[in-house]
Amino acid sequence: MRIRVVRPDELTVLQDIERAAGECFRDVGMPEIADDEPLPLSELDRYRTAGPAWVAVGGDDVPAAYLVADRVDDGLHVEQVSVHPRSARRGIGRLLLEHAAEHAAGRQAAALTLTTFTHVPWNAPYYIRCGFRPVDDGELSPGLRAIRAREAAHGLDRWPRVCMRRAL
Repeated sequence: MRIRVVRPDELTVLQDIERAAGECFRDVGMPEIADDEPLPLSELDRYRTAGPAWVAVGGDDVPAAYLVADRVDDGLHVEQVSVHPRSARRGIGRLLLEHAAEHAAGRQAAALTLTTFTHVPWNAPYYIRCGFRPVDDGELSPGLRAIRAREAAHGLDRWPRVCMRRAL
């Protein structure tokens, strides 16, 4: 797998990857997450133009996974990382996270951050294995607090969630 920037004609492919990756939430009693619409094309295009937005591609140059992020406070916040189930369990998500960490460190970011579900095996437990640590709600920066508020308004706090940070 190789990492490269997202091309304008791949935005619908990113939505397809997110939909397919979300299906596994049905197996853990979270069908609402599986049914949630992926990021809108306009939002994906904003990530593509403002960056960072990357895809992992194989020899066929077709995206198998993607990651989009924003600079939030002193870190790079991973807004979405999704791996198509056909390509899951091959280290592709970790490859994208490592790429994001290198990018962030090269721009003097102090950390990678993300928010995730605490009890879903491929969420918080996975990110802990990738070097992330939970952040107590009382220690959230203003930007992360705003992200958590948006998530709560979207209904994501129906299930336990946590903000995580990986120092760079």
